[in-house]
Amino acid sequence: MSGCKQNPKINEAMRTDIENSVLCWLATVDADGTPNVTPKEIFSAYGDDRIIVADIASTNTVRNIQSHPKVCVSFIDVFRQRGFKIVGHATILDPNSSAFAEVGADLLKMVDGDFTIRNLISIQIEKVSRIWAPSYTHFPERTEDERMLSAYKTYGVTAGKVV
Repeated sequence: MSGCKQNPKINEAMRTDIENSVLCWLATVDADGTPNVTPKEIFSAYGDDRIIVADIASTNTVRNIQSHPKVCVSFIDVFRQRGFKIVGHATILDPNSSAFAEVGADLLKMVDGDFTIRNLISIQIEKVSRIWAPSYTHFPERTEDERMLSAYKTYGVTAGKVV
């Protein structure tokens, strides 16, 4: 990972990697300090300083945030082999919150009625670090297309379909 930026704003690179990531991983800690990391499928950028994650089945995550709001969320575009690690302060917005519909608008479109969003997890970004696959260091001459072709081969993807 490269250097960490304090109080950054969401830039185009972050938006691109968010849009191209299938999952993000949200890390919290419980009352005893035990880490909990769970995959989240429905997430997006909100404004220029927040990541919003849908609570679809995240009872432990929500409970942990209510007692320890410092979280870490990571997302990676597996085909481009890069992403971001974000550390921030999370708050829970329940459906009765006046901000729920506005803040959650993109997530509600994503679920399109398939899932019920119980709460929104709003993460105010405090620090951002870039995540790069080791191949960026070991093979800096490789192009993005070469990296993507290698990942397609690794994951059994050809011409936009899984084989």
